[in-house]
Amino acid sequence: MPLRLPDLRSIISRSLAMRLLRKADNVRGAFEKRGASVMENDTNDGVILAARLLLAALFLIFGWRKLTDHSGTVSRMVQDGAPFPVLASAVAIFMELPVTFAVAVGGFTRPSAVLLALYTLGSALIAHRYWKVKGEKKIDSMESFYKNLSIMGGFLLLYITGAGKYSIDAMLGS
Repeated sequence: MPLRLPDLRSIISRSLAMRLLRKADNVRGAFEKRGASVMENDTNDGVILAARLLLAALFLIFGWRKLTDHSGTVSRMVQDGAPFPVLASAVAIFMELPVTFAVAVGGFTRPSAVLLALYTLGSALIAHRYWKVKGEKKIDSMESFYKNLSIMGGFLLLYITGAGKYSIDAMLGS
């Protein structure tokens, strides 16, 4: 029976895979020696707190305005073409006040962040349809649409990171 030599490609790929695995073990070992992951320090928790407050500020300010001028809010919903404008304004007020307040104080943060990401997407698709706008208002509408998408990204990151140490979620151990 003839002796078969291993394929050169399989030797190289096995060797490369072994080197990559060793590199990954070294990186993991360095983190374990430090005793903490990247997301487990006071600086990051402070940044998460600041992010929660900055994301919440816009919604709390305009949610309060929607609540105190409910008829104006309904009129705006009609103007924007929102389906069921009275219900849409109630949803907007609920999302922008209690749900956003939960994000600000760090309570029920992950579910609240998902709700606000979806709400922000809905707002962009209803109120900022720049592709239907003509003239000078098109750029403003486009800017608002993409700002909403950026805010949505912030909420999705908050969903991933959680509320951080300075939050009700952390106090309750959630």
